[in-house]
Amino acid sequence: MKVNLIAHTKLSEEFYDSFDKYNEFLEYSGNKLDDLDVTDGQAVALTAIRTCYSANKPSEIVAKEGVKYFGSKATDGEAGTEADRLFRQIVRSKHLSTLEHLSFTFAIEGVSRALLAQLTRHRIGFSYSVQSQRYIRFGSDDKTGGFDYVVPPSITNEKSFERNGEKIHADAIFERVMELLQEAYDDLREAGVPPEDARMVLPQAATTNLVMTANLRALLDFYGKRRKGRGAQAEIAELAEELRKAVVEVEPWTDVFFEQA
Repeated sequence: MKVNLIAHTKLSEEFYDSFDKYNEFLEYSGNKLDDLDVTDGQAVALTAIRTCYSANKPSEIVAKEGVKYFGSKATDGEAGTEADRLFRQIVRSKHLSTLEHLSFTFAIEGVSRALLAQLTRHRIGFSYSVQSQRYIRFGSDDKTGGFDYVVPPSITNEKSFERNGEKIHADAIFERVMELLQEAYDDLREAGVPPEDARMVLPQAATTNLVMTANLRALLDFYGKRRKGRGAQAEIAELAEELRKAVVEVEPWTDVFFEQA
């Protein structure tokens, strides 16, 4: 499995330039908004949240209120800034629609079709574009070199049983079945069966690639349901963790909310 973040919420140049119109509001306790370490996601989140409660226009909120929130210590006695306090308040009050404005697009590669079936059960706030088994050919002599597959961690050499005095290992069973299915696919294609029908013999273990876009609220919900320790299958629990790490790398302030999910 490989997960890459290929895009995420970014402020427009027009929005950045608009700060210059409100220079008189940019100073607060000797600080300036440009001097503070604020991510684009935090600016969007503050804009969305404060729009619900502020008399200022959405286009003005970061310029007029940003230094107050990002430049002051949290007044709730917890860590971080007033912005962190506000984000905590929003999450605790379940006013999570304001986090839907932050989006993240991922390239997800080498996951099983079984995982894909689980993943697409998460629909609200998610968009998917998936590699086709109809248009991509998975014959041994095709460009792909045959189908790749995921081996669940529970299928190991240590899992075995005896039959007629012979010890049969789980990993050997699995490998043998994958080889037989590849042979069956190749034979169907050689017999003239089109790829969209030959693919019917490909297993749930067969890998696929996809592009997925999700908003922050949806990702927090997904992580809470699929994280390790919540009964999720190992592969999708690994995906949940990889998604979390990718988001936190660009929006570090979200880490605490993943931990609480």
